[in-house]
Amino acid sequence: MRKPTIKDVAARAQVSLKTVSRVINDEAGVHARTRDKVQLAIAALGYQPDPSARSLRSAQSYALGLLYDNPNPYYVIAMQNGVLSVCRETGYGLQIHPCDSTSPRLAEEIVQLVRNARLAGIVLAPPMSENQKLVDALLAGGIQLVRIVSASSDPQGGGACVFVDDRDAAYAIVEHLIQLGHQRIGFLWGGKSHGSSWERHQGYVDALRDYGIAADPELVVEGDYSFDDGFRGARKLLQLPQRPTAIFGSNDEIAAGVLAAARSGGLNVPYDLSIAGFEDSPFSKQSWPALTTARQATEDIARHAARRLLADIREQAAGSTPNQGFSPELVVRGSTAPPRPAS
Repeated sequence: MRKPTIKDVAARAQVSLKTVSRVINDEAGVHARTRDKVQLAIAALGYQPDPSARSLRSAQSYALGLLYDNPNPYYVIAMQNGVLSVCRETGYGLQIHPCDSTSPRLAEEIVQLVRNARLAGIVLAPPMSENQKLVDALLAGGIQLVRIVSASSDPQGGGACVFVDDRDAAYAIVEHLIQLGHQRIGFLWGGKSHGSSWERHQGYVDALRDYGIAADPELVVEGDYSFDDGFRGARKLLQLPQRPTAIFGSNDEIAAGVLAAARSGGLNVPYDLSIAGFEDSPFSKQSWPALTTARQATEDIARHAARRLLADIREQAAGSTPNQGFSPELVVRGSTAPPRPAS
């Protein structure tokens, strides 16, 4: 069957092609009853506008970009699905572009990408979204963007954003471990270029302080958001003369690496070692035991960022709607339990 065209929509709604175009482009001046007729015709026919064709027919672009630099494939896929769902709802195309966040020419490369691909705007993921110098350069270059950042409150200024309270969620995880009876709790960093790593570490430190537990530097290991770094970091902690009874990994991929290291060392999880992660990725549910974690609604966060971006594009200005925050929630599963009594 051939794909329905704009002419088919016009014929079914009994309106002109220009009216259909104005409805698709969400232009003002179309009577509500007429707009409803056109939208019903679009739904009945299953018509989907071609973003590239729309862009060529007008001065306006109908494509968004999602830019990221993250080693965690589950995070990237969830981000992609969130932005893509909004693009499908609104008839926009999506260009997904991995970047090297350490490139000295990154701002220039992004500006060139936006212009060459005729993108209406971009959703900028961490860690690039948290590089204020980069964001300022993009805004100065006329790029419409929305950032996704880790922050315990609205950072305000520096471009439109969606912010995620990683600190409070990390605090809840460590508090859960302390209330189970753990005193020696290890912490495995994610990449230090990511604001989320710093916020999650701060939540860890704050929880220990509030419960009167001295922070031990040897229980903290640097690494990246990866399974391999989780495995290596856990091996290092488990070789300590006085090993931790619990380990908090900065994401679920790290925590899955900790679980593998514990198993390779003959430890019973959670009774010999409790393990917690962050993000509630598929790793957390597919492991055995399933991981205690913080549920981060990555798809919803990306979806909101895309909707915010489109709202700003339509208003022809940043800040047309307020920044929105998200708070990951503690999810307790089988990987955490009280420590074994000292023999």
